[in-house]
Amino acid sequence: MTTANINHGPTRGPADHDVRDQIVSAATAHFRLYGYEKTTVSDLAKAIGFSKAYIYKFFESKQAIGEQICATCLCEIETDVRTAVDGADGAPEKLRRLFKTIVASSMRLFFEDRKLFDIASSAASERWDSAQRYELRIQGILTDILRLGRENEDFERKTPLDETVSAIYLVLRPYLNPLLLQYSFDSVDHAPAQLSSLVLRSLSR
Repeated sequence: MTTANINHGPTRGPADHDVRDQIVSAATAHFRLYGYEKTTVSDLAKAIGFSKAYIYKFFESKQAIGEQICATCLCEIETDVRTAVDGADGAPEKLRRLFKTIVASSMRLFFEDRKLFDIASSAASERWDSAQRYELRIQGILTDILRLGRENEDFERKTPLDETVSAIYLVLRPYLNPLLLQYSFDSVDHAPAQLSSLVLRSLSR
């Protein structure tokens, strides 16, 4: 499925922002009850009390609404990760916190609400812009940690930085992607510590 270009519609002033927020809030509640895949824009229009045409003034498609909801959820995970990483001293501990927090926060947001899991799954399988931007930001956090570790001589510097980032990201990816994470329930308690320790040993000078 081709990812749609997101057109958030008019942004003329506070009233328009209020309507957009109202649509997103109502859509989130509706998706929680009925699921993302089973809901149409017509269903949302009836639930909100707006006409379908009026909703299309602000969002060009159901996916555009889903993108907004997904972006908010992914920003919550990213905020948790940045808070955990910023609160750690030294690159090795920052890397451990990165692994631990991504798994814990992703599990909470993706699976405590199974209906919203539908949106996360669509975002991952269809490569929505919100999901791709999130992955790039997580890679950016990882890059900053590795740079710090190299500067402080905690990590080796022979391997090109981009190669190292890509390799570690492949280790992290099953815990970022909800479609993959759902098959890792039996390992989420110990996997972050084991994987981060393995990665840290590979980074040692």
